[in-house]
Amino acid sequence: MQFAHLTAQACYQAMKSHDTRFDGRFFVGVSSTGVYCRPICRVRLPQQKNCTFHPSAAAAEAAGFRPCLKCRPELAPGFAATEASAKLARSAARMIEDGVANDVDLAQVARRVGVTDRHLRRIFADEFGVSPVQYAQTHRLLLAKRLLTDTALPVTDVAYASGFTSVRRMNTLFAERYGFSPTRLRKEGRDEETTASAALTFMLPYRPPYDWPRLLAFLAMRAVPGVESVDGEVYRRIVRVAPAHPLASDSAPTTGWLEVSHLPRRDALQLRFSAALAKASQRVLSRTKQVFDVAADPAEIVSALGPLSDGAPGLRLPGAFDGFELAMRAVLGQQVTVKAARTLATRFVDAFGEAVTSPFAALTRAFPQPSRVAVLTRDDIGRLGIVGARADAMIAIARAMNEDQLTLAGGADPAKTIAALCAIKGIGPWTAHYIAMRALAWPDAWPPQDVALLNAMNLPNTVKGQRQADAIAEAWRPWRSYAVLHTWRRLEKPVAGTENESKT
Repeated sequence: MQFAHLTAQACYQAMKSHDTRFDGRFFVGVSSTGVYCRPICRVRLPQQKNCTFHPSAAAAEAAGFRPCLKCRPELAPGFAATEASAKLARSAARMIEDGVANDVDLAQVARRVGVTDRHLRRIFADEFGVSPVQYAQTHRLLLAKRLLTDTALPVTDVAYASGFTSVRRMNTLFAERYGFSPTRLRKEGRDEETTASAALTFMLPYRPPYDWPRLLAFLAMRAVPGVESVDGEVYRRIVRVAPAHPLASDSAPTTGWLEVSHLPRRDALQLRFSAALAKASQRVLSRTKQVFDVAADPAEIVSALGPLSDGAPGLRLPGAFDGFELAMRAVLGQQVTVKAARTLATRFVDAFGEAVTSPFAALTRAFPQPSRVAVLTRDDIGRLGIVGARADAMIAIARAMNEDQLTLAGGADPAKTIAALCAIKGIGPWTAHYIAMRALAWPDAWPPQDVALLNAMNLPNTVKGQRQADAIAEAWRPWRSYAVLHTWRRLEKPVAGTENESKT
């Protein structure tokens, strides 16, 4: 259900029925109030003649509307695009949302997604109805609005955490776009009970259904002691994140904790993270959304996968908070069980990770950074029981990332990333596809030579069997990553959310 395929009448009917399937698909500008809303907004229904419909919040603001304070457009879930040009535009948007493009260097963003800046402007306008610069400005404003409403951060910190170069710039845009100052918004919209906490709390809405037990079990099985933990229905971990803007008072990476829990009655996840990460809120929010795949549209995926998704229509693709960490763990998991890979990862973290303090006894260490691993030797890693070939591959990945020759984050081109990984000795196609699937949140990965996949598909582990599997998987594009998860699910033990231990 892309915006281009929706008529004004269809949009109005979706708004009239408060249909959650359309939340985030479009925004409604109301000329009689000058406000734009989500289609699920519960304010009095405006007359259709007063409504215009826009593909993004940025497009609505470019048309002169200000955000509704009731339904809060900044809380709308995103969605994954399927067409090639839309994918590129969405990749660029993810870079903006992750703070990578805070200086709006369009040429740099275009290079990262593999197109010219002129082509990027065109496909971006087709997808979002605005330019990348306008999109970035709206994203910063809405994040600032969210931080002013939901946190006790000083206004200066809110400006930098949202990606602005100065408080003056934020104040100017607030006045131009919304007609009021940030301080006024804080006085009128702030929830004292929420902002009194030392931790920051945010809601991350999703489109139901959401298979929280299965995703939580996936993460729990792979949780590295000290770095992450699952306690009951809550996931926690240590993260290291840089602030959204290099002009922040402290631009060095910050280490802190976060936790994610499920609020099924609200169709949302709850994210809490330490105040130490406040200035990096933009990236913490962006990466958490990716890890827990809140932008997915289950109906669209189920439609493509058909019977394969029976029994788990809300299955999500587990992402990665840190691409380097995921790559290290993928290499450690080559040709061993999940349990064995977890043991090796624990030794690796204990030997080279950074000791941290947190309010949780289970969280004591941060995963090693690329700069730390890049200076290690094969013998340094080999002492942990890690074979030499894998140690060499881990060091090579660390050096490539430390020298900015390899990017393992959302927005990177999957094909180029896989090719770069496969050029590293010790990294095969399966490992490269697995890293792309999770670190890049690539929805169309199809790891080759996967014995578990072939077994679940009742195909022989031969060249002919692989060709048969590839032919079958063509029908699942562009959601083959979800097809992989559903196929692995067939080999589960009889415990909800548990996956075959042949996968890292």
